[in-house]
Amino acid sequence: MKLIKHVYILLLILTTSIVSAQVKFEAKASKQKLGINERLRIDFQMNKDGDNFNPPSFSNFTVVGGPNQSVSNSWINGVRTYKKTYSYFLAPKKRGNFTIKQAAITIDGETYKTLPLKIQVTGAVDKPKDPNDASSIASENIHLVAEVSKANPYLNEAITVVYKLYVSPAIAVDNWNEIDSPRYNDFWSQNINTQGQKVQNGTYNGKDYRFLILRKAVLYPQKTGKLNIEPLSLDIALRVPSNRRDIFGSLLMTRVNKTVSAGNKTIHVKPLPEAGKPVDFAGAVGDFKLDVITSKRVLDASESFQIKVGVSGNGNLKLFKLPKISLPSSLEVYEPEHKEQVKTNLSGMRGSISDSYTVVPQYKGKYPIPSISFSYFDLKTESYKRLSSDEIVIDVLNGPTNNADEASDGNTTNNTKQRVVLNNDQFAFIKTKTDFISTKPTYFFKTNLFWSLLLLPFLAIPLAIIVRNKKASRDADIYGNRVRKADKLAKKYLSHAKKSLGKKEAFYIALEKALHNYLKARLHIQTNDLSKDKINSLLKEKQVDDVAIKDFIAIVENCELARYTPIDIVTMQEDYKKAAETISLIDKQAR
Repeated sequence: MKLIKHVYILLLILTTSIVSAQVKFEAKASKQKLGINERLRIDFQMNKDGDNFNPPSFSNFTVVGGPNQSVSNSWINGVRTYKKTYSYFLAPKKRGNFTIKQAAITIDGETYKTLPLKIQVTGAVDKPKDPNDASSIASENIHLVAEVSKANPYLNEAITVVYKLYVSPAIAVDNWNEIDSPRYNDFWSQNINTQGQKVQNGTYNGKDYRFLILRKAVLYPQKTGKLNIEPLSLDIALRVPSNRRDIFGSLLMTRVNKTVSAGNKTIHVKPLPEAGKPVDFAGAVGDFKLDVITSKRVLDASESFQIKVGVSGNGNLKLFKLPKISLPSSLEVYEPEHKEQVKTNLSGMRGSISDSYTVVPQYKGKYPIPSISFSYFDLKTESYKRLSSDEIVIDVLNGPTNNADEASDGNTTNNTKQRVVLNNDQFAFIKTKTDFISTKPTYFFKTNLFWSLLLLPFLAIPLAIIVRNKKASRDADIYGNRVRKADKLAKKYLSHAKKSLGKKEAFYIALEKALHNYLKARLHIQTNDLSKDKINSLLKEKQVDDVAIKDFIAIVENCELARYTPIDIVTMQEDYKKAAETISLIDKQAR
């Protein structure tokens, strides 16, 4: 019996040693079936340390976390237990049945592999909310919303977009950074100043929130059809409550970064109706009033007076041209002075624009100023309206008579022939007396003209010396000559761009050419060196400030992008003006 007992004990010890010495390497999945909006965890576990771990490719999944490595080493009843784990967090790319292939590792010179895992990915499922996940808590308690005043406006009708950040009282925002700003392609846009905005209380989806207005913009669509407003995106650093408490029982806050976006907004722009559109309609949309005012109505010839043609009201005041005046040829008219007194707020543009003409009558008489007509599209009635001014008569009291006008006036012409009546003084025009003058000879060398011509060369010598010195100094100024050459070249191409205003492709090609040739002459670089980084570094070496450099590079980028995006005449004029100002500023600052 004792022998048998010892044999059993020996067999038990051997079996235990074999089992404890067996190497295990296996793959475990957190779930075999998951929705496409869920995450999957895969653990590769081994009971003995190894080398050259080689995971599978995860070709149908995106690795959103890992590999995370963990090791546990414990002793229980004198028995050592070792476990090492490599963990991956995966997001499925699509629906379907997929196989996670084998992973491999080398332990004690032997290669071990896991068994393949079958995973089924279904459609999106309702995920249970983890009350302890900081990112999930942040997603539920912070929202960036873009509120658009009207989704289907008319062409050139003002709409507003307001970006609001809603934050739940349960979390705290430390700061935020704007990572993507909206671009309002195909819109005339004006940002409204939001500095000094205070946090307000409101509701979102029926819940109480605090909100802050981050950005306001007024948009005037310049095209019909479906237009897109790009989203505003923010990276926000915030603190959310955790399930842990401090020694005083207060909840501890967890810091987390969250990216939020307002999302794309689609606007359907309606064309203005063709029915009833006036022939002289220039694109004015809104509610307007027409004023035609003269500074004088009674004056003398050669005195000047002003005619002011103005439109005031609410609408796209900066996006149309005022009607022109038609005056008689006897009135000399100068180019008008254009003035704008327009403010832009959330209701759109409001104010007035005007053209002031200076007029000078040449002859006396009465001059009528014909009625001026202006048409616009009224958004309230959704119809076209026409405004007309009264006829104004200018009375010129004193001055020469326009004989050409009188000769052409049928009422003042008298073709009746009259008999010639002779009198005794019919030969009075013949002179009977004469004035005698002296025939004494005069000598040229005694005249003032002679002495002036004699002294002129002596007086011209100092002037010639001054001119010569100036020319020598200018020729020696190599740097100044290069600057003048650059200015002349830039003005030449800017003049070409100005002539092409209204023709988008030709305008931006000429503008970009002017900027490049200016830099080539100013910085002595070749065309293939005109990278943005090169321009930035060279202008900084010339002691040009950052604002001017930034403006110059922005204009170059605008020239590149403008060829592929719709641009209106107002934007072209602004880009031309900005280019001229920037070149002038760089000239003043460059050393």
